[in-house]
Amino acid sequence: MEYIIAFVTGGCICALVQLLMEKTKLMPGRIMVLLVCTGAVLSALGIYGPFVEFAGGGATVPLLGFGHVLMEGVKEAVDKDGILGLFAGGFTAGAVGCSGALIFGYLASLVTQSKIKK
Repeated sequence: MEYIIAFVTGGCICALVQLLMEKTKLMPGRIMVLLVCTGAVLSALGIYGPFVEFAGGGATVPLLGFGHVLMEGVKEAVDKDGILGLFAGGFTAGAVGCSGALIFGYLASLVTQSKIKK
């Protein structure tokens, strides 16, 4: 049941974002920033944490989850290091995900051939 809840939740988030992309004139980069900031704000308000516990990977994999991870890292670092945690917390919490994306993106570029769009 856990997998079904995660699948349906992640699918609903992605469907809502697809509607946002289709029905507005927002560029994809702005939508991505909007999602990360929304996840961070919902996390700061204490709303996204219980949602993650309910939905699991369906809530942590989309970009909303990345904003949540950044905010949780900032909260932890501020509790531990004080005001300086504002600057380091997000980097520490998001480092593994960013590193993984860079490494696997590079490995994929070695395996595939890129095509220049004209």
